[in-house]
Amino acid sequence: MSVSTAEDRHIGIVGAGTMGAGIATSCITGGLPVTLVDSQSAALMSALQRIRDALAAAVSKGRLTAEASAAAQARVAVTSDMAALGSADVVIEAVFESLQLKQDVFGELDARCRPDALLATNTSTLDVAAIASATTRPQDVIGMHFFSPANIMRLVEIVRAPQTSSTSVARALALTQRIGKTGVVVGNGFGFVGNRMLYAYGRENQLLLLEGVAASRIDAVLEDFGMAMGPNAVGDLAGLDVGYRVRRERKDLPDDPRYYRVADLLVESGRLGQKSGRGMYRYEPGSRARHADPEVDAIIRAEAQRLNIAPRAVSDAEIIERCIFALINEGAAILADGIAAAPLDIDVIWCNGYGFPRARGGPMAYADTLGLGAVYDGIRRMAIEHGARYWSAAPLIAELAAQKSTFAAWQAARTGHSAR
Repeated sequence: MSVSTAEDRHIGIVGAGTMGAGIATSCITGGLPVTLVDSQSAALMSALQRIRDALAAAVSKGRLTAEASAAAQARVAVTSDMAALGSADVVIEAVFESLQLKQDVFGELDARCRPDALLATNTSTLDVAAIASATTRPQDVIGMHFFSPANIMRLVEIVRAPQTSSTSVARALALTQRIGKTGVVVGNGFGFVGNRMLYAYGRENQLLLLEGVAASRIDAVLEDFGMAMGPNAVGDLAGLDVGYRVRRERKDLPDDPRYYRVADLLVESGRLGQKSGRGMYRYEPGSRARHADPEVDAIIRAEAQRLNIAPRAVSDAEIIERCIFALINEGAAILADGIAAAPLDIDVIWCNGYGFPRARGGPMAYADTLGLGAVYDGIRRMAIEHGARYWSAAPLIAELAAQKSTFAAWQAARTGHSAR
């Protein structure tokens, strides 16, 4: 049973952390009443302060009037009682990235929510079908992966699991539009589109660190290329512990002692990023300015020696190729897997959610600009230089390179019209 999207007004949110507060802010500024639930009263009070701060910032920047801010604040209610979600049209879960925890939450939502409620998970990597399996209504369960900070970032990946109904997809898209977001429908699988590609991009950054390239140089080179922030700065902003928890959940990590080893060591040393004042960089209290930290350099050097990785000379061009070609190669695999419906969807996700330079069109458009033959040759060269473990050209790239074709032409042939 489903209601029309026009009736989806009352939004419930489970989890009053940074993401829950950000999603709540987006909903109340979009005119929707929100019930925010968390078992910890301190978390609810912190969330209310985050919401007030976000609204005050919007007023100070002229994005919101004082009257609109006051009206938005009046739309949010907080409680520790899950029963308060019984009247919600849509409930968005925003708890920690733990499959067991999310399944526990969805089991309770299944029991407490109306039979026509849409149940959404804000997971950034986990299997939406596995989360839905905790309910008796998998057709009403969908992924809504908001990007952080959720009240600022416009992108939402709408994750359709195998049993998710078309009506649920339409409702999720209508909600994202109502609150001023851009929704892109993607398939179910680890990391969906954005984070699956991010892991390939970040992998090369992590390997470059072990090869002796300074974090500040990697970030500077990729920012000069046009990325909004370099990968090490992004990690510190998001919190290095977020990815650490995700990797602890995964059962399919490569059997490679180098894989995200630097990030793991930093977290285990208490360096979580900006929130702890120390991550890949050091931060002064109250400042986001990043400062190189000799302690991090020492940690990396010691680990590289333990793993018998000798420092080597790396050009700026290699930094760009390894990170950006890893993105493109993973994107091609995602297209072949059907997780993304079109190259343009990938480009929208990466330009709106990950700071890829819009002037370059997104990773797949950029690959077309370079020529897929050049991309294919670059991947083959890196396989020779760095090994085939990570550098094996996606079959779609090999096929299109041989045809002297493009991702855009491939999409046009499949749909009968250009995707761009």
